[in-house]
Amino acid sequence: IWNKNKYDVKFCLDSTGAKLKQKIHSLTGLPPAMQKVMFKGLLPEEKTLREIKVTNGAKIMVVGSTINDVLAVNTPKEAAQQEVKAEENKKEPLCRQKQHRKVLDKGKPDDVMPSVKGVQERLPTVPLSGMYNKSGGKVRLTFKLEQDQLWIGTKERTEKLPMGSIKNVVSEPIEGHEDYHMMAFQLGPTEASYYWVYWVPTQYVDAIKDTVLGKWQYF
Repeated sequence: IWNKNKYDVKFCLDSTGAKLKQKIHSLTGLPPAMQKVMFKGLLPEEKTLREIKVTNGAKIMVVGSTINDVLAVNTPKEAAQQEVKAEENKKEPLCRQKQHRKVLDKGKPDDVMPSVKGVQERLPTVPLSGMYNKSGGKVRLTFKLEQDQLWIGTKERTEKLPMGSIKNVVSEPIEGHEDYHMMAFQLGPTEASYYWVYWVPTQYVDAIKDTVLGKWQYF
């Protein structure tokens, strides 16, 4: 079954998944490289149909788009993406928005860690401290790499979050204090779940993103 159409196929069980893809190409015009063929999971190209226990009357699903379909879809999609970007550029900087202003207007915390402009540094071995959260309370970030956890600590409690549970990390320089950033950790499916942290020293911003989102493993 492909594209809601059903095709009856007679095919030798001792032929491989790769040969079946060629057959599907002749029926549908869908190039083998653009096919996802499913039979109890993704069909392995190197195995025979007999080895993966395809039997007479078996139903095989094919997913994929022809090159013409892809070109037809991509052009308007790219235009839409450009429109979205243009809209985003019109938005005011995060640090001017009311919810953030009430924290930033408190000014830079006295005990915030020093920043180093124009430098990217690895995460320090000590917690990042002296920052504010969105309620204006003090917050510290501890990166427990051996446990793959981020600990967000306040005066009241410490949240221990698996790195894999954090969906995204966003940041923006603070206007007038570009050597510090405001940063959000997305803890749920939508932006409503952002946990905001203010006055993050700029030299650690990239290391935080890479660590939380998993890129640090590839260095």
